[in-house]
Amino acid sequence: MGNTSIQLIRNATLKINYAGKTLLIDPMLGEKHSIRSFVVPDQNLNPTVDLTMPVSDILEGLDAIFLTHAHPDHFDPAAMEMLPKNLPFFAQPFDAKMLADSPFENVKVIEDSTEFEGITIHRTGGKHGPEHVLEALGQVSGFVLQAEGAPTIYIIGDCLWDAEIEGNIEKYNPEVIVMNAGGAVFMGADRILMDEEEAIKVAKKAPNATKIAVHIASLDHCQVSRTSLAEKAQQAAVELLIPQDGSIIEL
Repeated sequence: MGNTSIQLIRNATLKINYAGKTLLIDPMLGEKHSIRSFVVPDQNLNPTVDLTMPVSDILEGLDAIFLTHAHPDHFDPAAMEMLPKNLPFFAQPFDAKMLADSPFENVKVIEDSTEFEGITIHRTGGKHGPEHVLEALGQVSGFVLQAEGAPTIYIIGDCLWDAEIEGNIEKYNPEVIVMNAGGAVFMGADRILMDEEEAIKVAKKAPNATKIAVHIASLDHCQVSRTSLAEKAQQAAVELLIPQDGSIIEL
C-alpha cells in the first residue's frame, strides 16, 4: 500500500502520500505577494513567502485534489490556472457552485462521507471564527482519511478549537492530526484560527497522535510564529511537529 507521508508545501497546502495515492490539499500555488493582503486594503502582500520548490514538482504524480474551503490562501488564482482539470477534486457543498462554474471537470462534493480508491473520506465541520464573523467568512470543512493498513489522518481545517473539534477527535481517534495554528486575525479584531493555546488543547486531547501544526508564517494576518508555538508547546510539555515549508514528515 505504500508508506504514508505529509509534505508541507506552504501555509495549509499539503502533499500527502496515503494508501498508495498522492493527494494535494488546499493548493495555494502563487508567487510571493500574488494575492491580496488580509490587513492592508488594496495591496497584494500575500503570501509573505515564496514556494520552496517549482510548481511542477508539487503537481507531479497527483491522484486527487482536496479543498477544505475556497478562501484565496487555500485556493488561489494560480492554483485555478495550473492544477490539472481532470483530477478528482473533493470539496464541501458550500463551494459546489463556485467549482461548477470553474474549469475543473471532475468535482466531487462531499456531503458526509465518500470513497476514493480504497480511501474513506469523512467531511468534518468547524467554525472559522466567533459567531458574529461566520456569515462573512462562510463555511469551512475538514477531512478525515481512513484506509486499511494506513493511519487515520484528521485534517482539521481553518477551525477554532471547540466542542465539535473535540468530538471529531473522540469519534475518529486519529493517529495523525493536522491543525491550522497560525492565529490569524480577521479585520484586525477577531481571531479566526487556532493559536498556541488552542493547538496545545488539541495536543492534550490526543496525546498519542502525531500532531502537525501548519498555516504558519505565510500570511500577513497570522500572528503565531513557529518559534512562539514551539516555545509554548515545550512549556506545556506537549509534542507538536512544526514543519518548515517543503519538509516531509514520514509517518
